[in-house]
Amino acid sequence: MENNINLIELLEYIEPSFLDYQDWVNVGMALKYEGYTVQDWDNWSKRDANRYHAGECEKKWNTFSGSSSPITAGTIVKMAQDNGFKFHKEDVAFDWNSEIGNKDDLVVIDKGWIETSEFSIPQKWNPVEQLTTYLETLFEANENVGYVTRSWEKNGKYLPSKGLCDRTAGRLIQELSKCEGDICKVIGDYSEKAGAWIRFNPLDGKGIKNENVTDFRYALVESDVMDLGRQKAIIEELELPVACLVYSAGKSLHAIVKIEAYNYSEYRERVEYLYKVCEKNGLIIDKQNKNPSRLSRMPGIIRNGKKQYLLSTNIGKSSFEEWKEWIETINDDLPEPESIASIWDNLPELSPSLIDGVLRQGHKMLIAGPSKAGKSYALIEMCCAIAEGKKWLKWNCTKGRVLYVNLELDRASCFHRFKDVYTALNWNPDNINNIDIWNLRGKSAPMDKLAPKLIRRAVKKDYIAIIIDPIYKVITGDENSADQMAKFCNQFDKVCTELGCAVIYCHHHSKGAQGGKRSMDRASGSGVFARDPDALIDLIELELTEDVLKQQEDVLVCKTCYKWIKRFSKDNEVSQDDLCSARTMLELSAELLQSNTYKLMIEDIKKVKDENKSRTAWRIDGTLREFPKFEPINLWFDYPIHRIDDTNILKDLSAESDTHSWKSKSNKKNVKQRENKKTIETAYEVCKIDGDVTLKMIAEYMEKSEKTIRNYVNSSSNLYIKNGFIYEK
Repeated sequence: MENNINLIELLEYIEPSFLDYQDWVNVGMALKYEGYTVQDWDNWSKRDANRYHAGECEKKWNTFSGSSSPITAGTIVKMAQDNGFKFHKEDVAFDWNSEIGNKDDLVVIDKGWIETSEFSIPQKWNPVEQLTTYLETLFEANENVGYVTRSWEKNGKYLPSKGLCDRTAGRLIQELSKCEGDICKVIGDYSEKAGAWIRFNPLDGKGIKNENVTDFRYALVESDVMDLGRQKAIIEELELPVACLVYSAGKSLHAIVKIEAYNYSEYRERVEYLYKVCEKNGLIIDKQNKNPSRLSRMPGIIRNGKKQYLLSTNIGKSSFEEWKEWIETINDDLPEPESIASIWDNLPELSPSLIDGVLRQGHKMLIAGPSKAGKSYALIEMCCAIAEGKKWLKWNCTKGRVLYVNLELDRASCFHRFKDVYTALNWNPDNINNIDIWNLRGKSAPMDKLAPKLIRRAVKKDYIAIIIDPIYKVITGDENSADQMAKFCNQFDKVCTELGCAVIYCHHHSKGAQGGKRSMDRASGSGVFARDPDALIDLIELELTEDVLKQQEDVLVCKTCYKWIKRFSKDNEVSQDDLCSARTMLELSAELLQSNTYKLMIEDIKKVKDENKSRTAWRIDGTLREFPKFEPINLWFDYPIHRIDDTNILKDLSAESDTHSWKSKSNKKNVKQRENKKTIETAYEVCKIDGDVTLKMIAEYMEKSEKTIRNYVNSSSNLYIKNGFIYEK
């Protein structure tokens, strides 16, 4: 055995009566593996007088025939440490692979200094009040409650029958209020030798198994091998989020602990964590109580002359999440400060670029913009660029696998958008196997719950980027609260750290005019949104003048004429000067093309002109942490993709609402109308999260009269009102 540890001395720290059967067997297997005798195991086992049987240790010992993954001394050392044993420097000669120190990040109380916490059961009590309080604390009025009053005897022990689950908590409470103090009129007669039981999670009324549980709300923490006062003291010291604490009228307290799990899988995960913390802090748990459909002791009942009594409600932390955060904050696993001198000549390598000059792999990026800016399309374009290793807008992207988390579009629409973007970009889908889409519309969860599920699904996929669109679907807390948004953004850090990939997400602008603001101040909510990511890309709409629209129309007419001339005319040489004049190109087309072909070209030009009228112009600005600031990029949103303005037509245009107070009254009116249009469209986008949008709903959201909202909608080219509902055109 390594390190000369005397396991017999360590056994003094381990009480066999506190162990379950498997832990007792593990001690025996470890002793045999490390060269001890069966007598050593037998002598220690005798300390559990209630369960010890002569000859049982030797019989079991002879079945320990070795294993490819044996139970070793480490098991006994760990058990001893959990019960107060600590190494001293002179005790152990450590080798190069030994872990120095005994710190456990789940231990928050010193078990050696725990004092018992006294409690008393009054002589006079109100059983109806006891059970009513229990039901009101744990259940909603319309939820079915499972309980058992009938029992049967086996070897002197009373066991519960299947029981009932056909009544709701509300009905039981109502009947209790009318029973004149006789609780049995409501729940039925029970044996005072056996007591009665109740299930602490709501059921569907169809059965009493785990699959019949409708909400994984609570778990049972029970220990029947410890002093009652010590049990209560540890529960209180650990600040367990206990909804109800019940004395079982026997050897244990029943703590109904708030778990608040999203589903059965999360319930199991949280209960394992809960039990692990309890055991590490000296509370020996009955591990048979893990199931969400488990029975607990019903308060207000007599058992063997003692009262099954509700001691308290809602003690400790208010929720499982708050409690877990408290546990992990007390003993953090933060890295130690390090001297820069130690790595000065051998600096760690920077993360490689994901988007050249903008974002590194493993970092975070936010795309912010108003409604109708095509943010989702911009993110889809980025997905395609990363998958194919091509340019996104003007930046080269590293080729790799990407996950697009779709929270807003229905599944079919999302897939169609990807194909539409590939088609508009004129790219061959050579590497579409690099794109995975996680469709979560209608199934999204708050980011703190979504992050672990995302990590679990992505951990083996080698993604270099995960794109989340949009984040308003997963925001937890008030987006205007800096501390709550800091916690929210920490979830993105968790994903980046666990998966080693970039996280890219989009958010909307705040209400009102944005042109006079810096790019990092436009995103809605707390400034944390703009300051947290390593790269912020912001889109703002440009004011298109009649001159610019006409100039762009002429450019498109020239390109269309040239395309038709090159395709259908043998004499297709066109000078650079000719290409600058729409009038000249039309005249040339009339000369060089046949009549029927010319008519088809004119139809094509009409289509191009119509499309030009619906185009919007945008400017991209950025705030970068790792790279120098780039010059603003002007582009067209030419549905369904963004195209960089390579003609510089947009260069001198002002961002929307950049107008000044000294401009004409008519211009001020136009600006106000545009602001109203953007405001109502933003409000519509927010309100439609909950389904159909009514005039009244928007008025309440914007704190305006319905008449004012009606005027706003009428000023919008994208919305209309019908029968009191607001729809998109």
